[in-house]
Amino acid sequence: MARPHIAALIEDSVRRRVDGWLRRRGWFERVFGYTGYGSPDRARVFARVLLSPHEPEESRTALTHVEDSLLDIAQRGWRFFLTAPAVDVPVTVRLGEAQARATTDRGGYVDIEVRGHGLPPGWQEALVEVGNGDTLTVSVLVVDPAVQVGLVSDIDDTVMVTHLPRMLIAGWNTFVRSEQVRQAVAGMGAMYRSLLAESPGMPILYLSTGAWNTAPAITRFLRRHDFPVGPMLLTDWGPTNTGWFRSGQKHKEEELRRLRHDFPGMRWILVGDDGQHDPVIYGEFAQEFPEAVEAICLRELTPAEQVLSSGLPVATDELLGKRVQVPMLKGANGFSLHQLLVRARARSVRGSGA
Repeated sequence: MARPHIAALIEDSVRRRVDGWLRRRGWFERVFGYTGYGSPDRARVFARVLLSPHEPEESRTALTHVEDSLLDIAQRGWRFFLTAPAVDVPVTVRLGEAQARATTDRGGYVDIEVRGHGLPPGWQEALVEVGNGDTLTVSVLVVDPAVQVGLVSDIDDTVMVTHLPRMLIAGWNTFVRSEQVRQAVAGMGAMYRSLLAESPGMPILYLSTGAWNTAPAITRFLRRHDFPVGPMLLTDWGPTNTGWFRSGQKHKEEELRRLRHDFPGMRWILVGDDGQHDPVIYGEFAQEFPEAVEAICLRELTPAEQVLSSGLPVATDELLGKRVQVPMLKGANGFSLHQLLVRARARSVRGSGA
């Protein structure tokens, strides 16, 4: 194995010092979880262990589809990044009849696959526990094998207006500005709700290069703007063993491939925007696995947004000349995209002779 990157070594050194300092002052290991997903055969559960001044508890529930009005208080984004991860901590997950164990990574995260849980399709609950007795119940969406279509949605500038990667504005929105003043992209929530009503049980997953630290704020944003509940596939910002920062593009590519592996018969509606890498990522995935893609829906940024986002007044997919065998639909908002998607699906049905 190659020697870890200097950035990772520096981060690990700082974290070890912070970890020791906090533990000497009586801080405890606390587990935090995120919404998982899976099939009747196996499920994927996400969790993180942090150091906290609060004592362990035997029963807590993660922020998921259950309404918790106390957490709707406006918060500043920077608070979510002041965390102290607990490294190499054993974590146990119990889901239905199954149990699985893992150890937290250098960011305090675990991504556990639980096999043979024996639970039926629908929303289920998993129990996540660390050695000091702190336990947390998280929701897991078990997808019905009969469901044939799912939806993968980007977050930044697709459902939430953030103007990424404009670093100054993005930093202000992420670290300073209250989450309650962030705007939703018009019509996206209505589009997702309509698709879910047409196909009950359809999985909706939110795939983003955003950090897991922001998951609670994003969850509240989605609830506040009436988006359907769904698992989030986020990442961990910061150094890796190979560089100063993780590759957001690689993260999205890997997660799409993982979804294809987890649901081999599923056809996905891929939703993003045309200001960053979504056209390329979705297009390359559709080129390689056309049978796994129902359609690609891209929210068109305005020329001004394009300049601020990518430095150019035209969409990135047009520059790259991306051509795919599946419908690639472009609209200014969710209302227009939904209309285009309905027409494209109708044409596909007529073309198949159904």
